[in-house]
Parts: sequence; C-alpha cells; structure tokens
Amino acid sequence: MIIAVDASGGEYAPHEVVKGAIKAAKEYEVEIALVGRKEILYVLAGRHMGKLGMSIIDASEVIDLHESPVEAVRGKPDSSIVLGTNLVKDGLASAFVSAGNTGAVLYSALVNLGKIPGVERPAIGCLINVNTTAPVLLIDAGANAECRPTHLAQFARLGTTYIREIFDISSPSIGLLSNGEEEKKGNRLTQETYQLLKTAKLNFIGNIEGQDISAGTTNIIVTDGFTGNIVLKTIEGMSTNWLYSLSQSGQLFSKAYSLPSRALHRDIGMDSWSKRLDYREYGGSCLLGVNGNIIIAHGRSRAKAIKNAIGLAKQTIERNVYQKIKEESYE
Repeated sequence: MIIAVDASGGEYAPHEVVKGAIKAAKEYEVEIALVGRKEILYVLAGRHMGKLGMSIIDASEVIDLHESPVEAVRGKPDSSIVLGTNLVKDGLASAFVSAGNTGAVLYSALVNLGKIPGVERPAIGCLINVNTTAPVLLIDAGANAECRPTHLAQFARLGTTYIREIFDISSPSIGLLSNGEEEKKGNRLTQETYQLLKTAKLNFIGNIEGQDISAGTTNIIVTDGFTGNIVLKTIEGMSTNWLYSLSQSGQLFSKAYSLPSRALHRDIGMDSWSKRLDYREYGGSCLLGVNGNIIIAHGRSRAKAIKNAIGLAKQTIERNVYQKIKEESYE
C-alpha cells in the first residue's frame, strides 16, 4: 500500500504536511510518497525515508489555494495535485491525500480518473461527528453547488456504501436536510428528492432539520454541495470557537484547583467532546464516485490532521470502498 501525499498543498505545507506524513508512516505502517519540490522535501524528510519506507516524487509546480481550478490543472501538469492524482490513475499509489486547492483536486480527479460508470456527479463525503457507534456523514460537502434530485439520490447511495463499509453498519439511516420534517417542506429540489428517496431501497428516515445535525438523528445527511459546504464551515467555525473557549476555561479551572488542564478535561468528561468537535480528528473527506481513492484534507491542516487524513486513506483502501461503490448500480 502506497499513499501519495500532496506535500505542496495547504496553508502549512510543506513542513506540517511532512511532519504529519512521518507520524502516519510510523503509526499506520504505510508507505508514503511525498509529492512536491524534491530539494525541499529531501531536507525535511531525508533522514526518515529509508527506515519508514517513504519516497519523494518531484513536482516542480504548485497550484495555489486561490487559483482557478480548471486553468491551474490545465496549465500546471507538473503540479503536486496533477501528479498525485496520476499516481492513483497509473496504479502507483492506492490513494492520494491533499490539503491543497479543493477545486483543483476535484477537477484533476474528474479529468484524470474519471467517474465510476453510472455516477452523474461525484460528491464529497465528510464525517462531522467522530463517533464510531453513531457516525454522521455529510454529503455533498462542497463538490456540487448546483444539483438535480437524481444527484442527491445518488449521494445517498454513495454515502450508504461508504458508511456501511467503513463502520460496518448494514443499513445506515439517511436524512434529507430541509427546513422542516414534513414531506412537503423545503424547496423544489428537496421535495423532488424526497420522492426519489422514499421509493429507493435505502434506509430513508425523511427530512431532518438543522438542529438534528449534531443530535445524531441519522448516519447520513444528504444535501446539495452549496448548502453542505455552508453547514460544514459553520460547524467548523463554531467548533473552533468552542474549543478555544474550553481551553481558556480549562486553564482558569486548572489554576484554581491546581490540576493540569489536560487532566481536568479528562476528569470532567470533556476529552471525548473535544475530539468530536475537532476537525483534526477525522483529518479529511472522501471524494466518492471517482475511479480511485481521493482524500481531501482541510486547507488549514497541520500535522495531526494530515496524519489522520492518511489514516482515513488507509482505512478506505483496506475496506475496499472504491471497489464496493463501483459494484453498486446507480441507474
């Protein structure tokens, strides 16, 4: 198993990406191919390469986070994103992990890997609740701003296969994000999607509302990419603020009770909540519906998030998610 990692992608590349990759190579015992500028990566990772089975793929070009995805992928064939995607295409890597320009990763995957037959629109599936007993997957989390009802129905199928294979849940529940629980609630897209899901051979529980997202009402939340991305970023923003407030209050209490802040959080049961709210714990999102394993990490990923994104890639490979999705019918 070789996992290609975009060492030039993300706000903290290459240093934090390399640190995360080294930690992943040690913890998960996987071979990692760092894709980026060779001369820099040899300095950062050279002494670890032999004993950890790491390698370097030279990529002379970098796609910036703010570049136009289409123009960048077409104009920079030697970029880390294009080369990393092609490693999967050529069978030289089992997965590609990138915290770089999300649009460029999406476009490169579509152009170089192609869609699984029958899939109209690949979608980003993002875990928003790190809880193995009741996982919550948001799909689509940002790949498709404009959708038709058939697209959302397929997102439900993609999410079902993913949750089933990753978490061993035979019939994961599906909720359609809307502004009310009633069947007739929502806009035209939601109402028409409801009818498709109601007749599909899936565990569809009906509409869910915003307050149900954090309640674990369903395993899969289906929505269009425009709405899903707003939901995701709202959760991340609130979580970041909450974790900061928790950290500040923990320091005050730890001083008052002469306890280490970490021990205090553990004793009052806040450790598990912190992990569930911290995007670094799940590391990345899967691009579902393309011919290969592509993991999209957060643009602000530091070492911990990169390590966990690689762990997600490893799990996706081991559980054969891509092949299982390919075996499904999307007609």
